Amino acid sequence: MANPYYDAADLRKFGKITEWSEELGNKFFEYYGKVFEEGALSAREKSLIALAVAHVVKCPYCIDAYTKDGLEKGITKEEMMEAVHAGAAIESGATLVHGVQMMNKYNKLSM
Repeated sequence: MANPYYDAADLRKFGKITEWSEELGNKFFEYYGKVFEEGALSAREKSLIALAVAHVVKCPYCIDAYTKDGLEKGITKEEMMEAVHAGAAIESGATLVHGVQMMNKYNKLSM
């Protein structure tokens, strides 16, 4: 089988983004670290959110990372799948609500 487009080993190279833009890369990682600290939401809750978003934005690296992170935080497969379905529902709803824009434009143009 041919090599996949996404190489799982690349996830381990993520930290190297600072090599080509040290200041911005460091600022990103500082921000990223702060976001996932305990706060009003637990790290566990944030991990579930990240997993759902990872599916919505279709990032295989993020899916791998937050599946692993979720397992480490005791998130069950049922909770993970429910989070994925919540993300999918929002994504499909967002697509469908844009149908109203299409309907409005159609009605305007077909008068």
